[in-house]
Order: sequence, then C-alpha cells, then structure tokens
Amino acid sequence: MESKRQQKFAGVLQEELASIFQREGAAYLPNTLVTITKVRVSPDLAVAKVYLSFLNTNNTTLSVAEVNSHSSEIRYKLGARIRHQARVVPTLTFFLDDTNEYVQHMDKIFDKIAKEPRQAEDTEETAD
Repeated sequence: MESKRQQKFAGVLQEELASIFQREGAAYLPNTLVTITKVRVSPDLAVAKVYLSFLNTNNTTLSVAEVNSHSSEIRYKLGARIRHQARVVPTLTFFLDDTNEYVQHMDKIFDKIAKEPRQAEDTEETAD
C-alpha cells in the first residue's frame, strides 16, 4: 500500500513526464503517441516505475526499450522541472502497461461466452 506521500509524488511525476513526452516525445519515438498510465514510487522516493501505453506503434516492446535507452535524458529533463518540489530525482524505469490488451482479450472471451448460449438455444429451437 502506497502512502499519501508516495501517491502525491507519483502524481507529480506522472504529470511532468506526460508533458515531457507530449512536447519532446517525437525525438524518442517518431509518429507514436505515448501515454503515462501509472507511476509507482518506492517508499524512499528514489525509484519510480513508469507504465506506458503506446498508440500508432507496431512493436511495443521495442518502443519500451527505446524509451528506456533514453531514461537518463528523460530523468535530467524531469529533474529540471521538479527541482523545487523534490530533493531527489528518482531513477526511472519504464514498463509496458498491457491493461488495454488485457481488456480486449477479456472482451473477446465475454463475447464468445455470450454467443454460446444463443447457439445452444438456436439448435434446441431447430430440433423442436
């Protein structure tokens, strides 16, 4: 369970990282929209796990690797933005947020389940 302090700091990081990716994200991933979906911060506020979602990209793992390769540059820009709000700029590690893929997968399963009783009813009606 995250403390209020961790949650507040994670919110600040999410907001600032979102603006960094909005303004300068094309330098890291051209023609790709990057969304910061979640930020988790360690209790000492020294490490931040940043979860990303991508639009308009074919290979999300390659995109995450590309962003991770620029993590020190992104951390520097983040530090310039939050220098008056934080004592330490956290080490950033970027991960893929696969929530959308999971939701789509679950929707397909639910659609399949919903169609099965209809098919069973249709076969019963034709048998009568």
